[in-house]
Amino acid sequence: MPVEPLPLRDIHLPGAVSWWPPAPGWWLLLIATVLVVAAIAVFKRLRKRRQLRRTVLAELERIRQRYHQAQDAVELVQALSSLMRRASISFYQREDSASLTGSAWLQYLDKTAERKDFEHGDGSILASAPYLPANSPVEADCDRLLSLCEDWIGNQPVKGIET
Repeated sequence: MPVEPLPLRDIHLPGAVSWWPPAPGWWLLLIATVLVVAAIAVFKRLRKRRQLRRTVLAELERIRQRYHQAQDAVELVQALSSLMRRASISFYQREDSASLTGSAWLQYLDKTAERKDFEHGDGSILASAPYLPANSPVEADCDRLLSLCEDWIGNQPVKGIET
């Protein structure tokens, strides 16, 4: 007895797989990639700021050693004045401090410091230091001035957002 074919329909293939929307795994991979890139960027900025602080403190230490060898107070205050100016420009926006002179410069240092001894303390010599002639008398306690500058540099904020 011959077998009669069953009335079955032909095989239907599914439609082509669309590329959109991506599977949940691709979304997670995208989010993870963005987070890793952002974390690397923040880490690099923090590292740069910390490196800046280490570099400025190393320069301050060289100035301190040079002072203890030569005992030249004029050279010390001139070097400190220059270092503080360069450090301020590096830590903050150039427009904030580059053009300041005299008491405005000292007020700015006090504003950005924990110890407020720049305008009315040991740091007041920094306003006139670049203009002192060689071998002129310096009326400042050099060790306290070094300590004041070191405290100012050490207390500058390390922010990952500023450049």
